[in-house]
Amino acid sequence: MEVRLIRHFTTEGNLEKRYIGVTDEEIKTECVPEYILKKEENRRYGKKNGRAKWEPELVIVSPLRRCRQTAEILFPGEPVHIIEELAECDFGEFENKNYKELEGNPHYQEWIDSNGTLPFPGGESREGFKSRNLRGFDRVVSGCIRSHVAEAALVIHGGTIMNIMEEYADIQKPFYEWHVRNGGGYEVELDENLWKNGRKQLRVNSAIMEG
Repeated sequence: MEVRLIRHFTTEGNLEKRYIGVTDEEIKTECVPEYILKKEENRRYGKKNGRAKWEPELVIVSPLRRCRQTAEILFPGEPVHIIEELAECDFGEFENKNYKELEGNPHYQEWIDSNGTLPFPGGESREGFKSRNLRGFDRVVSGCIRSHVAEAALVIHGGTIMNIMEEYADIQKPFYEWHVRNGGGYEVELDENLWKNGRKQLRVNSAIMEG
């Protein structure tokens, strides 16, 4: 089964380098790569420079608006299936703030000093966030296997992609090294039989970059 993990397009909060988790922002259309918006035939993700269109059998999204909007641009007219567990992290006290606004906040300094391992004050822990995301991804894969879906697109969040790749990719890299830009992501494959038997691994075929 082929899966593409795609990060949503840019929001205002992304441009301002804010911690945007549960905040339900819209994307900024002016930040969407021009070739995607220019022509209908170029609005399918992967259609560029004469390459064949890639049309997934199933489109999965986070419940947040920025992912749903991105999916509508990339896969216009396709029904989307919302998986709640694939939402971004709840940043708690840091939500919708950037590092400048958090300067002098002792909780923020403690979190920085922990290399991001402490739970977000009033929000999620890294472990809780990852566990939730993996639970959602496992639901998606199990459903695809049952329904014999060969190609699926997940339009989700940067942190969600990083959790999935850190856990399941056949290339071992720590969480932060799986970071992708808005509109980017990864093309991966999995063996359905191995997955059903508990050997859960994603073979990384390529990184997808926007523009």
